[in-house]
Order: sequence, then C-alpha cells, then structure tokens
Amino acid sequence: MHSSHAEPDLSALAQSIKHWGAELGFADVRISDADLSHAEAGLQAWLDAGRHGEMDYMASHGMKRARPAELVPGTVRVISARMDYLPAATPDDWREREAARLRDPGAAVISIYARGRDYHKVLRSRLQQLAERIERETGQLGFRVFTDSAPVMELPLAEKAGIGWRGKHTLILNRDAGSMFFIGEILVDLALPVDAPASAHCGQCSACITACPTQAILAPGRLDARRCISYLTIELKNSIPEELRPLIGNRVYGCDDCQTACPWNKFAQRAVVPDFDERNELGSADMVSLFGWSEEEFGRKLEGSPIRRIGHERWLRNLAVGLGNAAEGARGDARIVAALQARADDASPMVREHVAWALKRHA
Repeated sequence: MHSSHAEPDLSALAQSIKHWGAELGFADVRISDADLSHAEAGLQAWLDAGRHGEMDYMASHGMKRARPAELVPGTVRVISARMDYLPAATPDDWREREAARLRDPGAAVISIYARGRDYHKVLRSRLQQLAERIERETGQLGFRVFTDSAPVMELPLAEKAGIGWRGKHTLILNRDAGSMFFIGEILVDLALPVDAPASAHCGQCSACITACPTQAILAPGRLDARRCISYLTIELKNSIPEELRPLIGNRVYGCDDCQTACPWNKFAQRAVVPDFDERNELGSADMVSLFGWSEEEFGRKLEGSPIRRIGHERWLRNLAVGLGNAAEGARGDARIVAALQARADDASPMVREHVAWALKRHA
C-alpha cells in the first residue's frame, strides 16, 4: 500500500521540477528512464567505422556512454533540459543574414552558439541549482549534472524524454523551437514518472543533407564527424586535411549550415538569459581583424567564451584557411595578403603551414 501512497508525491514533484526549470531559464524540462540499450549498436558501429575521428573521449568510455547507471550508480531517471540560445537581439530574417555572411569573402563566420558566454558554465550552474532545489524538497537525493561534459549519450536521452526528435543531421529538433538550443541532464536516483518521447517530423525533407558543405551527413542520421566543419575547426588538433580546406569557406569556428537550412528553425526561439548575447561583435567581425589578435588579446577578449578552449594556435589555423578561401571572391586583396604575410614566420609550424597554403591561393 505504501508505494501507491508515494505515487502522487512523485507526480507532483515532477510538475514542480518543470516549473522550477522554467524559472531558471530552461525552455523545457522532461524526464526519461536511464535505459539506452537501443542506442548501443549504433554507437558501436559509429566508433568501429572510426567516424568519431580524433574525439578519443567518444571511444574511451566504450558502452558506458549508453549506460548512465554504470556511470553514476543508483541512477534510475534522467532529467533532460533544454535552453534556447539565439541572442535576444536576433532579427527575424537571421537565416538570410547568416547566408549572406557566408557569401562575404572577408567575413569571419562564427557559430551562433559561440558568440556569447560558454554554454557549459551557464547550463551547468543552472542545472546544479535545479538539482539542489529538488534535494531541498526530497531531503536526500543522489544526483550528478552533465552538459556535454561526460560520457553520457545526451541526444538519445533527450529524444527519449520528449525534448525532440533526432533530425537527419543527428541534432535534436523541436516543433516549437527548431534546433537552436543547448541540452543538459541531471542523473537522479529518484523514480520520477517519465514523459513520452516525441514523434519525428522530418518527413521527406533532406535540406540539411544537401546544405552540408563537406557532405559530412552520409545518410539520414549518419554523420562522419571527420568531415564536419564543427569538428575540423574545434575538435581537430592538427592540420586540417588539405582537400577539405576549400570547402570550409569562411567558417572559422563551427558551422551552422545544417541548422540554418532546416525549415523547423523558422520557429527557433530567442534566449531568455543574457549570457548568450553576442560579445566582441562576433556576429559581424572580419577575418583580418581577428587574425591580428595577439595571444594575449585572444585570451582577454574571449574570456568566458567557448572559443577560448581551442587556443590561439588553432584560432589562427582556422582564420588562415578562411583568409585563403577569400581568394574565391577577393583574390590578391592587399589587406588579406598583408595579414597573411605578417604571420608567414609564425612560431607555430601548423600556423605557418596553413598561412603558406592561403598565400598560394592568392598568388
């Protein structure tokens, strides 16, 4: 009889958790169980094919990624939360504007999510506050908070909780918000009632597959990270493969093409927290100016930005590729050539190599 007595409490608690989440700036908070056995075969096949590239952390934990209860013993539920990140000042025609920037040879195109404060910090602190709020209510709570930070398969969990469905580009899509949001989780040892998963609504659309500049989306839901521009500009530590450089264009940190092409992003929502507002005019910067930043300026200006994590050397590598690709529309441009020549003898062999490649494009 006791268990039936406890049920309404957990249902009421689940409702409260969603309410508290909204107060903390989350657009949606939903609950799933911790069983991801259905995702294990796909993860293993992706790793076996080597499509994770240099992301060793993907392989190092093996199937633990699909087993939250092995990662955090006692876990029976996962609370998934999403937070919209389009800067508050984003105009309605933002997708057209982003496309226009890609056509401007001197423009530095930086992923929208990276123009403000590092989302890891923002989500983690708010998820921690939510978990502590739950703990105040329940007394004892075993929990652990994650944001893109541990061997947890976030996307299958978010899908299972009903945050959205996996688009053909593998990102989560939501009917009311597209895909311009971050997600994070709280693993808990409390048997809360679970939410229903969302149904998929991509239909016959393949806009994201067509839009990918490097054809990294091999088939619906199958991504080769080694070809993805986000991987090449952020995760890859060494030289960018020469055959992929021309395809990167002026995308110097990340790539939003599969998202801007997606019709569901007509419904993308503005952020309710100020953290994701644009800093350093990163939505309108030009490559020559950014390429001129010293290591000290890079560290100071990008304080609190996710971009800082790639370090100055990879930043210069990415910009050199973009400046080389500017030859498509502004070949031999004096300002660009001078900027590249100023770093032709850079201390880093990797920067020198990419600068030499870029100068050759302008010859």
